[in-house]
This record gives sequence, C-alpha cells and structure tokens, in this order.
Amino acid sequence: MNNIIRAPYIQLTGISKSYANGVQALQDINLDIYPGEVFGIIGRSGAGKSTLLRLFNRLEDADSGKITIGGEDIRQGGHSRLRDLRRRVAMIFQHFNLMSTKTVAENVELPLRMAGVPASERRQRVDEMLHLVGLEALRDSWPARLSGGQKQRTGIARALVTQPEILLCDEATSALDPENTLSILTLLRQINQRLGLTIILITHEMDVIRTLCDRVSVLEKGNIIEQGEVWRVFGEPQHAVTRSMLGTLHHGRPERENRLNDSRQQITLYFNGANGREPDLQQIASVLGNRSRLIYSSCEQIQGRVVGQLQFRIERPLTAELLRMAEQIADKIAMP
Repeated sequence: MNNIIRAPYIQLTGISKSYANGVQALQDINLDIYPGEVFGIIGRSGAGKSTLLRLFNRLEDADSGKITIGGEDIRQGGHSRLRDLRRRVAMIFQHFNLMSTKTVAENVELPLRMAGVPASERRQRVDEMLHLVGLEALRDSWPARLSGGQKQRTGIARALVTQPEILLCDEATSALDPENTLSILTLLRQINQRLGLTIILITHEMDVIRTLCDRVSVLEKGNIIEQGEVWRVFGEPQHAVTRSMLGTLHHGRPERENRLNDSRQQITLYFNGANGREPDLQQIASVLGNRSRLIYSSCEQIQGRVVGQLQFRIERPLTAELLRMAEQIADKIAMP
C-alpha cells in the first residue's frame, strides 16, 4: 500500500440494505478502508457490489448501520451536507456518461460550472485535469470521435476536477478492450500515487483486482465472505466462491490423470506468498529428481509476493521422505 496510515478513513458498521421487492441486497456489512489505498470489491452478478458502492456517496441509503468518512457520519445531515459529500466523493462509470453535445473540455468543466466556480478557476482546473489524463490535444474534440479509452479518461478528468478525496469506480474498465483496460488501470494507479486519492472500485474482472488493488472484499448474496490483501486472497482463497472466480484467471490447465501407474505420479506445489517463498526450479529438480516433468504452472507475482502453483509428473515413488522434502520448498503440497 502507498504510505497508508493504519487508522481507517472510511468505516462501515452493521450496514444492511433491502429493496421494496423483498431483495436483501446487503446484510451486516462491516468494512474498514484506509486513506490512500485502492480497495476492490468483487462478486458475482447480484452479489450486492453496485449497491454497496453507491452507499459511499449516498446514491443509495442503507436501512441500518453507520458509515463514517474521516470520522463524520455521512448518513446524518440535510441537503447541504449531501452536496458537500458528493464533492468529496467522485464517481466514474462503466459507460462514461459523457454529454454528446459538449466537447471534452466542456464535459470536464461541467461539475465546476454547476457548482458556480468562477470562469478563470474553471479553465485552470480543466487544463490541469486534461494534462493529468493526457488529453490536452483533444480538449476541443466531441465524444463521438473518441476511443473508449479516451472517453473513460475524460470521465476520470471530470470526476477529479472537483478535487475529491475519494474516487468510486463502477466497473470502469468492463466496456474497454484489453489494451485500453491496462492503460486506464495504469492511469488510476498513477493518480492514486500522485494525489493520494483513496479509490474504491467494483468489478467482476479478477485481472483488475490483481493489477490495481491493495486489498479486496468478496461479496456473495449481500455478505462479505472473504477479504484481505490481494496477494493473500489470490494466494490461498478460503471460500468456494472466491476459488471459483479466481479459476477464470487460469486457462489451459490440464485435466488430472487419475489412472497413472505407480511409477508416474503427480504432485502439485502451492505458493501462497505467506512465507515469501519463490519457486526455485533447481532446488525442485534436486528434490523431485531429474526425470520429473513440469506439466502446469500458474505462478505470478502480486504485491511483491509469488503466488500460484506448479504441477509436476514424477517417475519415482512418492515416499514419506520425498513429501517431507517437498514441504520444505513450497507452502503447501497436494496430490491427486
């Protein structure tokens, strides 16, 4: 994390939310978010992600519980406090929400114009934001002439022009191709580091969480079922839903061979990042033997820690001594 003070900046305590049709969207949500971190919220469709995100700027109101930002209970107060809250908490959207009859610069300027900011200050802030997101050359372009990535950059500039403390991202990359997705994630991380902005995002894309976030919560049927630092959750997910969602990251995994004879067996070495171990192929070969074969690998580095697994086919008996040696080179081992 980026110089995060270990005192919560945003706290949700006992938050529940239901709708008139009887759907219980959120149940007893307890959540701490720290200043300057990028916090991800993931879950399957209908898990409650969008409802939870919209509580932070009171586009939705909880039925019960408490939400504080900087120690202030945001569920209290009238229209003036709500207006102040929405200046502090900005939002970017999946489908950009740009006005087609306004140029890039005019779209970015719009929140300032609505807030009554003087023209000279509006121009200065718009110029700063367009420079920040790399759109100076397109300031007079119309949204219809922009790529998806450029439209989202315009949306980010518009959100930041009010100088918020918190940026909410509602599936901000799901409408983009992979190249533009990476570009926007890189921009969001740069903004987070440069401005010290706290970013809260919801997504169903596990790659977004892996690339951008410091910590993550997993929602299922309105409940937080798992949360923690990204490397911990990805390295050793505790809940079946999390494991299922993470399974989408690993393509081409071979089917396990269930009828191997005694001289050709499989062993999987797991690395969950907890002990800081990294796969040492020379050491692994010395333990498993020169005739071992790597048949599957999914190791990656997340937040400076290696997580994943290596699956080997070996042509020697899986003795107790071999298993003991294998336990010294990985965080966990398993066999079919």
